[in-house]
Amino acid sequence: MTTPPRWKPRTIAAQALGAVDPVTRAVVPPLHVATTFVRDADNQYRAGYAYGRPDNATTRQAEAVIAALEGAHEAALFGSGMAAATAVALALPERSHIVASQVMYWAFRHWLANEAPRFGHRVDFVDTANLDAVAAAVTRGCALVYVETPGNPLWTISDIAAIAKIAHGAGALLAVDSTVATPVFTQPLTLGADIVMHSASKYLNGHSDVIAGALATARPSEFWERIKTVRIQHGAILGPFEAWLLQRGLRTLDVRVKTQAASAAMLADRLAGHPRLAAVLYPGLSSHPGHAVAARQMSGFGAMLSIRLKGGEAAAIAVAAKVALWHRATSLGGVESLIEHRASVEGPQSPCPPDLLRLSVGLEDPDDLYDDLERALRAAPARPA
Repeated sequence: MTTPPRWKPRTIAAQALGAVDPVTRAVVPPLHVATTFVRDADNQYRAGYAYGRPDNATTRQAEAVIAALEGAHEAALFGSGMAAATAVALALPERSHIVASQVMYWAFRHWLANEAPRFGHRVDFVDTANLDAVAAAVTRGCALVYVETPGNPLWTISDIAAIAKIAHGAGALLAVDSTVATPVFTQPLTLGADIVMHSASKYLNGHSDVIAGALATARPSEFWERIKTVRIQHGAILGPFEAWLLQRGLRTLDVRVKTQAASAAMLADRLAGHPRLAAVLYPGLSSHPGHAVAARQMSGFGAMLSIRLKGGEAAAIAVAAKVALWHRATSLGGVESLIEHRASVEGPQSPCPPDLLRLSVGLEDPDDLYDDLERALRAAPARPA
């Protein structure tokens, strides 16, 4: 399916690329749940489908929408964000050198640190907001630079275009986890990245009811074919029902994330300078160290922010316990607002400070969200015990 060049991303998402069921003329694409398909009389599969593990029509439709939103050659859906991210590493040659963001989703960071070496890979974690540190780490022979920007949960901003030049100059590929930015605010492939990754459980779906992952490639390549082979061999494709739900969520992607980002910006502005807070971490604030880069490569600053409590870890946990509207739950990107003490989740090896609370801003009224958080902050300890 080709995308009309006049269509903007909001239209592409809302109309699912203009898909209309050819049989019923329904405006909602059908859900194809079949696991196997009948051969033609001459033993061929001219319909293009043979078995459900490597391929599915509903999955293909959702992939086409994501590829169009990212300006990609092709996209591939996986059973989770972790399945998508690990497929990138598993597709590399044996004993590859990987340079990765120091601040990133903790589960994949843990995988890179503990599981990737089992495949012979050498992984170096660096501050990818520091281009000198990236250049020093990415030497000739490096196979992959993996950047998450904004980086969870400090919302570190990495310069995608500059890192792409460093990576490509050393013969490495650049993969970017753009889960928080979404294709609404950033298109890493247009900035020089080779692969873009999403935990589609988050903003792409947006309703906290699907576990999914996505990869998209800037161009056809042997590496991309290897990624698709990994997906087949590991049985990592997304199921058709989840793909159908994801496509439904994508229809409101643009309006959801723009509304959520506007609320997050308002909250960040109102919380900045709060007497109980040591810092507000949000790329949209001019005080954020990555603000200038974010303003250059993002059309919006996203709906995630973090706050650090002057009262330390005890105060942070107390605030999370006292909110009534914010849900104390993990994950992000849904229509409901979430608050979480990340250090408790990530453990002692986490780069996350113990006084930090991560906030995922949903679609509730921002005044209600602020009032609820303000009451909890006022009731929390003002200084460490």
